[in-house]
Amino acid sequence: MKHSPVALAMATIFSISYVHANTAVSDDTIEQVTIIGSKAAVNTTPGSSAFIDQDTLDNYAVTDINRVLAKAPGVYFVEEDGYGLRPNIGMRGNSADRSEKITVMEDGVLAAPAPYSSPAAYYFPTIGRMSAIEILKGSSSVKYGPRTSGGVINLRSALTPDEAFAGKVDIALGSDAYRKVHALAGGRNDNTGVLGEVFHYGADGFKTLNSGQDTGFEKTDGMLKIDRYFGENNEHHLEFKGKYSKETSNETYLGLLDNDYNADAYQRYSASQLDQMDTEHTHLSLHYDYIISPQSDISIIAYQNDFARNWYKVSKVGGLSLGSGAEEVAAQIDNGSYTYSAFPIVQIKANNREYLSQGIQAELAYRTDEHDIRFGVRIHQDEMDRYQWVDDYTLTTAGTMSLLLAREAGTDSNRIDSADAISLFIHDTWEINDLTIKGGLRYENVNLARDDWGKTDPQRVNEPAMRRNSVEALLPALGLTYQVNDELVILASVQRSFAPPAPGNQNAEEEDGWNAEAGVRFIDNDLRVEAIAFATRLDNLHGNCTASQGCNDSLIGNQYNAGKVSVDGIELSLGNAWQIGAVQIPINVNYTYTNASFDESFASELDSWGDVEAGDDLPYLPQTVMQIETGVKSSRWQVLASLQRLDDMRTQAGNGAMLSDTDIKGRTVVNLSAKYDIDNAQQVYAVIDNVLDKNYIATRQHGAIQVGKPRTLQIGYRVSF
Repeated sequence: MKHSPVALAMATIFSISYVHANTAVSDDTIEQVTIIGSKAAVNTTPGSSAFIDQDTLDNYAVTDINRVLAKAPGVYFVEEDGYGLRPNIGMRGNSADRSEKITVMEDGVLAAPAPYSSPAAYYFPTIGRMSAIEILKGSSSVKYGPRTSGGVINLRSALTPDEAFAGKVDIALGSDAYRKVHALAGGRNDNTGVLGEVFHYGADGFKTLNSGQDTGFEKTDGMLKIDRYFGENNEHHLEFKGKYSKETSNETYLGLLDNDYNADAYQRYSASQLDQMDTEHTHLSLHYDYIISPQSDISIIAYQNDFARNWYKVSKVGGLSLGSGAEEVAAQIDNGSYTYSAFPIVQIKANNREYLSQGIQAELAYRTDEHDIRFGVRIHQDEMDRYQWVDDYTLTTAGTMSLLLAREAGTDSNRIDSADAISLFIHDTWEINDLTIKGGLRYENVNLARDDWGKTDPQRVNEPAMRRNSVEALLPALGLTYQVNDELVILASVQRSFAPPAPGNQNAEEEDGWNAEAGVRFIDNDLRVEAIAFATRLDNLHGNCTASQGCNDSLIGNQYNAGKVSVDGIELSLGNAWQIGAVQIPINVNYTYTNASFDESFASELDSWGDVEAGDDLPYLPQTVMQIETGVKSSRWQVLASLQRLDDMRTQAGNGAMLSDTDIKGRTVVNLSAKYDIDNAQQVYAVIDNVLDKNYIATRQHGAIQVGKPRTLQIGYRVSF
């Protein structure tokens, strides 16, 4: 990516992106940027939402976001690498592929590498260093674009301690040489606070190669926060946040054939031995809050995210693409049945890309006795720079690989996709006795560009082929909650859904439609019951042609329009706790039923869509998802177990009976955790994932099998000071 210093400075100063700063009105404190705020705030949200706090995250020593999301109804995921490094998250019938249909934020800042121009996120913040997770669906998400058809996930990083000095150290070891070190320390002196944090984890991997190479990963995050309160009554607050992360993971898209999966589910073909993802991510932000008066405040955040990644991975074996025969050739080499005289050529593509996302986000709040009015604005810029190449290797029947031809960078995909966006919103919370009305209006204006130099101009000397398009949308939302009595709340909301087109969209059409939901929420002491029905009607569903989705190499980066789609479903959740003597027995149940289908017939180039007939089910969407969690807790120890059930999933749009050789069978996975408090500051814990050691297919990318993680054990120790 090439930017002049002036352009970068101007973009950083003048880009503005909205987030909701939940600013406490007091003389000496301003809260962290949130979208819900607390578990208690969930009760008054006019729609489905969840708040997952630090204690819940600590219960399972979570480093995999998929484990967390199972605790919230209406959210589902497709596993891939077994460790949650690049999660595929969907909400309410929206595609889970690379979390491209939801809005992901960290501390209120858009976290995807290029949320407008390249929404498929090959980066996700490290979940193990988060202090809380907020999940929001329904009309309130109108404040958090650009994508409003699914929902919002806000990850909250660690807060700077209020004490003069405090911190935590968490270390763990586990199966497959799993290791984790998490340390943070900081404090506050008068009005200035500092927090430093390091999170490192990795494993050698649970899959095996004939070469004996690792199939695992290493990832390290470092974060620094410095903040200061100033003014006569500390009404001003300024916080700097800097974060750097680096990852190396030996991951591949080359999956297994069914017979090899049945023989050894955790093997990998020798052709994938050089596959490796290398990433670097840098985040800088400056957050300013000003409490103007007891009735009003303003929050402004300037931010910049830089993300670079090169996934060096197999694209063809013996001249055949993944899903079109490459797996068969790779299997023949490993099992000795390859009969051709010449060794096959393995083409490894360097999927080398750099991303930039930057802006400033601002929100003004004004409160009266009955109203809480929010005004927000965002001017945002992002881009993705593809600068790729393909190298040729020979693969012998002994499983060794030798470099045959190294090509120049930029001789494969060689283009820049970019977006400039302006967003505005107004939102009001109006309380009329027991009725709360939450209404909002969002405006999005997006200009998209693609500059493509093709494969014959790696130095970008000539003028690129250019594509330009723009879109704007006005998005209303309305939500209601009515407090029937102290225990019972009735809620309903409706919202215009929207997703901007990518620069590679064939017709430059946005994804739009309507979302609606209605339900009840009952809370009586420890008992909590919630039932919400939801419906989405999209006029134009987007499908992004990505390697993870399964798509012809020459078409990757294109976006297709599927026309009308209907999604209907229900979310149920129940929580309770019984005190029996000195122990407590909690139970939490989440259940989601979803029926999602195409309303129009069309042909597509996406593996997961194919040729669609009206009435076909959407792929990679389990009809039912359920998790039950229970256990025993005492004042110093606890043992918890969770059972997660996912229904069968189609891997391609279709109808009727599932096909055992192309679809994914449903699964039930049990996880277990235990912890013991040595004293008020020290704790030991153990976590067993997949207790029953269930072999299961996580995905069939490119028609081949990627497996879920087998039984693994983690034992750790925490100390706070």
